Order: sequence, then structure tokens, then C-alpha cells
Amino acid sequence: MKFGVVIFPGSNCDRDMIESLRNDLGQEVIELWHKDKDISMFTTDDCIVLPGGFSFGDYLRCGAIAKFSPMMQSVIEFANKGGKVLGVCNGFQILCESGLLPGILLRNEKQQFACKNVFIKEGAAEGGSPLKVPVAHGEGRYFADPKVLEELEMHRQIIYRYCDENGHINAAGNPNGAIHNIAGICNKERNVFGMMPHPERATSPLLGNEDGKKVFCHLFQLN
Repeated sequence: MKFGVVIFPGSNCDRDMIESLRNDLGQEVIELWHKDKDISMFTTDDCIVLPGGFSFGDYLRCGAIAKFSPMMQSVIEFANKGGKVLGVCNGFQILCESGLLPGILLRNEKQQFACKNVFIKEGAAEGGSPLKVPVAHGEGRYFADPKVLEELEMHRQIIYRYCDENGHINAAGNPNGAIHNIAGICNKERNVFGMMPHPERATSPLLGNEDGKKVFCHLFQLN
């Protein structure tokens, strides 16, 4: 499996993602500049990653300009053909702005930038240990209208929810006020994934946390 990491002006987590995938997870990684369009080296078994950061300075809305990059047009076509796409933090915002995922990411409930470790658990999981993964965002409050939320629940598209350290899904574990404690979702076809927490920042023993590896293994069945 190959991973392509798209780099936009303002990306600041692309190196984290490349390092994590290549060195901590042993995957082949190809860097993709936002002005290029060629992703013919990838098959639908591969994955394109939109990393975190502040693409185009977060002008207008987070991700609103990045969706017009030439590379994003190729990524949208790739996703519509069944190719895997992962967006983390700003990448999640770009996926929502591009229409590849439903809903939107709003300003954090307390109007403050959240930068800390949080706990998440699989959206439909009962029991089990929560994963500790960092967040770093000012506009990570997921929101969607009631019909969209009903469909997300019905089709089990909520891949991660915020929880406390004991795995309880409650307001205390929610860092941004996201509706239904949503930390990450996927599309109905289950090939496009978006999440606000940064799994790539939790894959190294040098950082004292490798829970992020479990996220990549959950989403992509990596060995």
C-alpha cells in the first residue's frame, strides 16, 4: 500500500505525517505538491492523505481555498473511483469543504485553540480501552443538520468519538463541543475518512505514545 501526502501552502503537519507513515509504520510515501495533478502512480488500494496545518492561511474558511487546488480535483476523482483518502485536522476541513464528507467544522465552542492530548474511541465500539491522541485546532467543532446526523448514525459512519480517559462518551471528554462527540467520520462507501485528532503525532516510542498506530491499523488494516 502506498500513501501520497498532499502539501499545501500553509501545511505544517505534512512532515509529521510523512515521518510517521514512512519511518514508524514502514509504508511507502510519495509527496504531492498541491499544484500538480498527476496521481496515476496510485491505485484504489492506495491512500491519499491531506495533512493538518493552515492551508492558504485559513482565509475565508478553513479548507475553502485548498479545495480548488489542481491536486484536489484529482483527489476528488480518485475518491469517487473508490480510492482511499484520509484527511486529518485541516485535511478533514478540506474534505468537508470539497463535499467528500458531509457536515462542517466550526469554531471551537469556547472560542479557544485546543492543543492537548484527548481520548477517542471507535464510534460504535462498546467497552475497550480509549486511545490517547493529540489535537491542535481552533475550528474543530463538527456540526451537521439532524438529517445528516441520523444518516451518519444509521450507516455507522462515525469512526471516532471523543471520550474521557475511562472511555465514557461525555462532555468532559469533548475538547471543542463537537455534536454527538464526533471526532471523525467516513463516507457511506467507507473509503474517505476525516478526523480532527492527529494520529501521526502518536506513533513513535520516542514520544511515549503509539496509540496513533492503532488508528492507522483500524482504518487501513496495516500490519
